[in-house]
Amino acid sequence: MVEHYYELTIKPQSQYELFLDLMSSLTDEALEENDKNIIARSENDLIDIEFGIKEFAKQLDITCETSLKKLKNEDWVNKYKEAVKSVEVGAFYIHPTWEKPKDNKLNIIIDPALSFGSGHHETTSNCLIAMSKYIKKDDELLDVGTGSGILAIGASKLGAVVDICDTDDFAVKDACENFAKNSANVNKSWVGSATKSLKTYNVVVANIVADVLVMISKDLKKCLNDDGILILSGILDKHIDKVLKKYKEL
Repeated sequence: MVEHYYELTIKPQSQYELFLDLMSSLTDEALEENDKNIIARSENDLIDIEFGIKEFAKQLDITCETSLKKLKNEDWVNKYKEAVKSVEVGAFYIHPTWEKPKDNKLNIIIDPALSFGSGHHETTSNCLIAMSKYIKKDDELLDVGTGSGILAIGASKLGAVVDICDTDDFAVKDACENFAKNSANVNKSWVGSATKSLKTYNVVVANIVADVLVMISKDLKKCLNDDGILILSGILDKHIDKVLKKYKEL
């Protein structure tokens, strides 16, 4: 890894798209757009590109602010690892692969990825606490909108037989990989929602958002045993009443 890199920021006062096209033609580096700033980073000095942008702006009589900095490179992998913290939630200890498990906890290995769910957010941690309270060994559980699979993995470690689904095929793939990392068993997995379920469950968990929970309320209730437990999360205070209204008979 080189010791330094260059960062060029330009901010045209008008004709933004024109300047963006020009930057794209002048460099093969990836460009970042941030609040009408166009940012290029490279291991090579970008002074010639800055000069070209200034001349272009001058010919068009457009004001364009530029800033070229030489910055120190860092080991971003180690920086990333330092930023990812393990977390204890009730009986669970959620940690990345590079951290050691705890002997007195139910350990869940989750490396942060694109799928939602690392245990740090209250919606996830509150679900884990509720599951610890209500799940019994050999319960059959469906995790709707599984994301990273963290809730389903937690349920498996509590002794449940777990099915998962998500409308995002990447999330289902990510969740199944996380099950493998945790030496946990997923019974069935599918891309789609609860409508594809062919059975009912002792416990149904859905950590999504209020509008979706309202929209799929019939599907979730249809998946639930008559004496089953439904755990819902991802609901802002201002939306709680409309969610409760949809599930008032439970």
